[in-house]
Amino acid sequence: MQIILASASPRRHELLAAAGIAFTVHAPDIDETLDPAWTPEHAARELACQKAEAVAALYPDACVIAADTIVVIDGEILGKPVDEADAVRMLHLLSGREHTVFTGVCMQRGEHKTVFAQQTQVQFYALSDDEITRYVATGEPMDKAGAYGIQGRGAVLVQGIVGDFYNVMGLPIAQVVRELRYFS
Repeated sequence: MQIILASASPRRHELLAAAGIAFTVHAPDIDETLDPAWTPEHAARELACQKAEAVAALYPDACVIAADTIVVIDGEILGKPVDEADAVRMLHLLSGREHTVFTGVCMQRGEHKTVFAQQTQVQFYALSDDEITRYVATGEPMDKAGAYGIQGRGAVLVQGIVGDFYNVMGLPIAQVVRELRYFS
C-alpha cells in the first residue's frame, strides 16, 4: 500500500520515518483560515481533513495521512508567528503557564476515512525577557504553532507535559501506526 504524507513538516517526516513507515510526500496547498465558530479540537481535525481530501483526490488508491497542530491558551489559538514580535508575544503569553496542544489527524484511502485528535497539556517555565529574545533570535519559533519546538531548542522552555510528547511535535505517531492497520 502506498502511503502519502500530506505535509511539508520535517518533524512529521522524521516521526513517520522513525516508525519504519515508507512514504512519499505531497504537501497540499489549502486555505488554513479558521472558522471562529470552531473549537480548537474541531479546527485541528477539520484542517487535517481538508489537507487529506485535497491529496486523496490525486492518489485514490493510496493511504493519505494529514495532520494539523494547534496550540491554545486562554481560548486563543496560537498559530505560527507572523514575525519575531508575534513570536515574542506568544512566548510571553505561554511563560510560566500551562497550555494545550491539539493535533488533528485525518487518514484517508478511497472512501475509508479515520479522523481523530490528540490533546497534550504543556507547562512552560517562567521565562525572562532575555530567554525569550535569545530563543526567538535562533529562528526556530518562526514556523511552529505557538512559537516553539519541543523537539529542538524549545525543549528548555518546557517544564513538563501530560500526554503524548509526539503530539506536541505534530504527529501522535503511536496512534497513527495503530490506525494504519485498518487501511491495508
